[in-house]
Amino acid sequence: MVQQIKKIALLTGGGDCPGLNAVIRAVTKTAILNYGMEVIGYKFGYRGLYNNDYVPLTLDSVSGILNRGGTILYSSNKDNLFDYLVEENGVMVKKDVSDVAVENLKKEGVDVLIVIGGDGTLTSARDFARKGVKVIGVPKTIDNDLASTDVTFGFNTAIDVATEALDRLHTTAESHHRVMVCEVMGRGAGWIALESGIAGSANVILLPEIPYDINKIVEKIKAREAEGREFSIIVVAEGAKPKDGEVVVAKIVADSPDPIRLGGIGNKLADDLEKLLPGKEVRCTVLGHIQRGGTTSTYDRILSTRYGVAAVELINEGKFGEMVSLKDGKISSDSLENVIGQKSKLVDPNGELVKVAKKVGISFAD
Repeated sequence: MVQQIKKIALLTGGGDCPGLNAVIRAVTKTAILNYGMEVIGYKFGYRGLYNNDYVPLTLDSVSGILNRGGTILYSSNKDNLFDYLVEENGVMVKKDVSDVAVENLKKEGVDVLIVIGGDGTLTSARDFARKGVKVIGVPKTIDNDLASTDVTFGFNTAIDVATEALDRLHTTAESHHRVMVCEVMGRGAGWIALESGIAGSANVILLPEIPYDINKIVEKIKAREAEGREFSIIVVAEGAKPKDGEVVVAKIVADSPDPIRLGGIGNKLADDLEKLLPGKEVRCTVLGHIQRGGTTSTYDRILSTRYGVAAVELINEGKFGEMVSLKDGKISSDSLENVIGQKSKLVDPNGELVKVAKKVGISFAD
């Protein structure tokens, strides 16, 4: 070991995601069983670090959590300690309170902080590294849009859930001769829609990367009817938009670092299609947070465990300021300085998966 590391801390930031608990478990077990380290977990992400609100993580406390969705440490996506909302003279103002977090880590004798999260959470991790905190990052997002790693844990579970939903929608669509629209997550990247759409035998897939022409959707539905197929399945990412329109915004969350909440494209699309398909029933199902919850898939349990073990191994090797990643099927790492600010990994409209989908008759309405 490069230096004696006695105590490490974990936190989970951003949206919850299947596989978080598996990472927490792997880090805790690896650190205790192999290196005799003490492990604690800050609650509600960076907010817990600011409030010094933590729990001990032991072999007992991580027992039985491998398959559970969510995070036993809880999470928050509103707490950037470099731009944090605090009360000052009766007025709420934004301030940099990161020094409070650094002092809390010193007070508790924490040698290394492992941060599990997406772009926003890991950006703060990089900023803490710049302040001298020994940090290790673990990437997380169900959207699978991080360019720094081949795949993120949680994505596989999300597409499993979406695929099962499409399987179930097929039976209702066929029984009633309906058009069924299924809205899935995916703000800027349509990976969930694309992969679940292929696996779930969708007839139309609508992605943020490929603006759609609603008339092409109507053509696809009518072509199926002419062939005797009186139902159709459409899967649409929440960030999809028509060629001559914009994304559908569900609401604005003023105190969030990312205030725009997308949602509603599925219902809008269903309404628009009913007007263009007289006598045809069009129904929409919005999966929403169902994609984030429940039992973690086998693939994500294994990937999360690999990430958790790798995070502790980076500590053992003294490689701080790094983020674990998966490259060409192998666990590796890259510096947080390199990975933060990279462009999102988007679906290539001319990529293999889109071509595969088109070859089997799926329309992207482009």
